[in-house]
Amino acid sequence: MSKDAETARLITTPNIAAPDGFYAELIESQSQLSDEQANRMNARLVLLLANHIGHRGILSEAIQLARGKPDQK
Repeated sequence: MSKDAETARLITTPNIAAPDGFYAELIESQSQLSDEQANRMNARLVLLLANHIGHRGILSEAIQLARGKPDQK
């Protein structure tokens, strides 16, 4: 494992170009969906993005933060 991979951390500062546009696109993508369909879409989106990230340490850190738990490292 490379040194960069060993020290990689989740980016928690704003890092999305045009964040308001992204948020609007995300909300609009679910506007015609039922709650169940929106939940399934969100699950698929999470899995697609997790696959893109690919780093287990970063993914674990994101899970902990999303659950409201402090970093467990």
